[in-house]
Amino acid sequence: MVVLASAGGNTVLAIARLVQADENTIRQVIHRFNEMGMASLDPAWAGGRPRQIGSDEEQFITETANTRPEKLGRPFTRWSIRKLTDHLRVHATRQVRVSRERLRQILHKHRITFERTKTWKESTDPHRDAQLARVDYVSAHFPQRVFASDEFGPLVIRPQSRTGWAPAGHPRRLPANYYKLHGVRQLLSKSGASSGAVRAPRTPSPP
Repeated sequence: MVVLASAGGNTVLAIARLVQADENTIRQVIHRFNEMGMASLDPAWAGGRPRQIGSDEEQFITETANTRPEKLGRPFTRWSIRKLTDHLRVHATRQVRVSRERLRQILHKHRITFERTKTWKESTDPHRDAQLARVDYVSAHFPQRVFASDEFGPLVIRPQSRTGWAPAGHPRRLPANYYKLHGVRQLLSKSGASSGAVRAPRTPSPP
């Protein structure tokens, strides 16, 4: 239409109004036709820039979003879009450059939403991770090992709300309190060669 209208003697302004396009675009089409002829009417579109975020990168992003920042050496308790984007950009072993809007789209695609955890319990033991790793190692490599349990208490657990990214409809729920109708029983476990659990009397609840 642009080429035919120009051949008919119409001005650039009139052609722009006819096809509802910018005047610079009309001039570009006419100049390309004068330079290339009919070949300019069938441009070879390149299809855009190649994708930089593939399925492997999306899986890595979702796994990172579902991992607590403390486990990845970050000094905070939850991810924000900005913090997660910055972490992915400077990751030591696998760097992923993604915009904040694209990151939101990926999280939404994999049904990962910003959930609020109703209760929260956190150990202050500096050797917690090492001790849990030993328990996992013994459970995996020594199937005949028995874990003996004993009781201690009472222990007051104070729930605190937290927020973070989690699969949609599945927020991290850590029950920290319950109805104490018949006292409180807390378990302390350790590995041993045989079962030797000793049961202590329950602590009565106040009226």
